[in-house]
Amino acid sequence: MNRAVIPPQTRTFLEFERPIGELMAKVDELRLLSTTTPELSLRDEISQLEDKVRSLTEDIFSKLTPWQKTQLSRHPDRPYAGDYLESVFQNFVELHGDRNASDDKAMITGMALLEDIQVMVIAQEKGRGTKDRVYRNFGMPRPEGYRKALRMMLMAEKFRLPIICLIDTPGAFPGKDAEERGQAEAIARNLREMIKLTVPIICVVIGEGGSGGALAIGLGNRVLMMQYAIYSVISPEGCASILWKDSAKADLAAEALRLTAEEVLTHKVVDGVIPEPVGGAHRNPAKASDLLREHLLGHLRELSRLSPSQLAKQRFDKFMAMGAQEE
Repeated sequence: MNRAVIPPQTRTFLEFERPIGELMAKVDELRLLSTTTPELSLRDEISQLEDKVRSLTEDIFSKLTPWQKTQLSRHPDRPYAGDYLESVFQNFVELHGDRNASDDKAMITGMALLEDIQVMVIAQEKGRGTKDRVYRNFGMPRPEGYRKALRMMLMAEKFRLPIICLIDTPGAFPGKDAEERGQAEAIARNLREMIKLTVPIICVVIGEGGSGGALAIGLGNRVLMMQYAIYSVISPEGCASILWKDSAKADLAAEALRLTAEEVLTHKVVDGVIPEPVGGAHRNPAKASDLLREHLLGHLRELSRLSPSQLAKQRFDKFMAMGAQEE
């Protein structure tokens, strides 16, 4: 489903976005009135209201808390991996199955064109709407999802294809069946094999980057985050439940976890932040897609200058340096 334009009637507003929603509703009313009553000239009034919407949005989004950014990363109208597969890439051909157990629907994999570059895409998909979310297991892959991802990585290595990973998951599925089939082993194997690959790898956290479930496809030469994405070892709710025995203190946990794009970049866990349109990617998915494509192409061009051995060494050195302290 192409989400390039979100119809007005499907707009969802978070609590802190409601003043924006009220103004946008007035703009919609005036537009409808100008359509049904052509003799009325409402162009100036609409323009003034649109300026107010833009100004209010910029003001609200300039002082978002970590918890509000967490809510934005989960926004129901936010573009998901499947949306970007349609709007950023061309000629996507999905490849299924891990050749071991089954085909995990939370992990979408396949070959596509990024402009004129053939790439392998590995993406976590949450699903839109109740039925689709259940089908996609709410974006939480099981072991077969990570094994499918690894199969595609090794295929990309064989055919010398750059790998693009789109990360958007609350975490790996914690169910009994997933543990019985080796969830931890599947994630660990991905980490071991991914660090050694000799093709360019670009990973982008487009929404939630949750724990090892995100890291299992997150060892890239370049790791990027969308502006209102989050990246953390645990969800704020899970952290609050452990530290304070109260998941309602998720806002405090979000601040303590330093999970926003700006803070993760400051700690050098990611290499860059992809800006989003004013009001977030969900307010202008087409613009968000353009920005994502632009950054992917820019980093691919840089990485194309490195030899296979240099790519593997650069990736290994980057992750080995994380957390190192000089005395």
